Amino acid sequence: MSVSLLALSHSPLLGINDPQPDVASDLEKAFEEARARVAEFDPDLVIVFAPDHFNGFFYTLMSQFCIGYEAESMGDYTSTAGPLTVPEELAEELAQFVIDRGVDVAISREMLIDHGGAQPLEILLGGIDTKPVIPVFVNGVARPFAPMSRIRELGEAIGEWAKGREERVLLIASGGLSHDPPLPRWAEATEQQKDFLLHGHPDQADRDAREARVIAAGKMGSAAAEIIDINPQWDRAFMEDCASAEPQRFDAYTADAMDTEAGHSSHEVRTWVAAFSALAAANGGYRVDYEFYRPIPEFVAGFGLMSAR
Repeated sequence: MSVSLLALSHSPLLGINDPQPDVASDLEKAFEEARARVAEFDPDLVIVFAPDHFNGFFYTLMSQFCIGYEAESMGDYTSTAGPLTVPEELAEELAQFVIDRGVDVAISREMLIDHGGAQPLEILLGGIDTKPVIPVFVNGVARPFAPMSRIRELGEAIGEWAKGREERVLLIASGGLSHDPPLPRWAEATEQQKDFLLHGHPDQADRDAREARVIAAGKMGSAAAEIIDINPQWDRAFMEDCASAEPQRFDAYTADAMDTEAGHSSHEVRTWVAAFSALAAANGGYRVDYEFYRPIPEFVAGFGLMSAR
C-alpha cells in the first residue's frame, strides 16, 4: 500500500486570463514540480475529490457527496470533453466501504464533471483518461453544507479503503482557496437564476454568457466586480491546518465564517479536507513536502498547491 496526495486550486480562467509574468512563471514552475512528483509516484489509481459549479449537480437533487461509477467531462472553458477511465468495480467497492463506515454517499453511473474535476487531471496527468480515476464529488457551492467534521469522516473512510489496496493510490484535491466568483445563490437569485440552479443552462449561448461574466470578473478585479476579495491570510492559515496532519482542526471551520472571510466559493476547500483526512487515515499521518501559494486576481482566487505523503 502506498498513498500520496496532491491538492491544488483550479480556475476556469487558467489559460484565458494571464497573470502577471512573474506569477505566471512561478505557477508553471509549481505545476512542473507537481507533475514530477506525480510521475515519480506513478499511481496505479487516482481518486479525485472535486466540486461542481452547477454543471453536473443541481438543486433538483443536491447531494453532499457522490462517487462516480462512470464519469464524463463536459469540457467547459478550456477543459477537455470526454469520458474518464473509471474502474467501475473498484468504484462500487469504495462506495460500499464508505457506506459501511456510516457515511451516506450517493453514487452516479452518469456523473458529469466540469473544469473542477478535469483541470487537475490535465495538469498533473496530462489528460482526463491517462490513468484509472474514481471521481468523488464534494459539494462546495450549494447550501446547505455538511459540517466539516462530516467531510473529514468521508475522507477518513476513503483513506481506510485506500490503506487496504495493493495499488499506489494518488489522492487529488481540487478547489479553493479564497474566492468569490459571480455565481448566483438561491437566497438572492432571480427566477431565471433559480431555474439555472435547478436545471443548468438551457443552451450553449446561455453557457457562453455565464463564462463571459466570470472572465470579465477576472479582468475587472474584485472591487469593480462587486465580489469578496482574495484573502491571503485566510488561505495561508488553512494551508497550515492542512500541513499539521491533524484533520480534527478542520472541524472548527463554519460555512458562515467562510462566506464572510474567504468568499462564497471558499467551500471548495472541502475537497482538501476530505483528501488530507483520507491521507492521514491511510498513512497514520503525513508530511507536506512541497507547497506553493499566490493570490491571483486574474483568476479571482487564492491559488495554492500542496504535495504530501
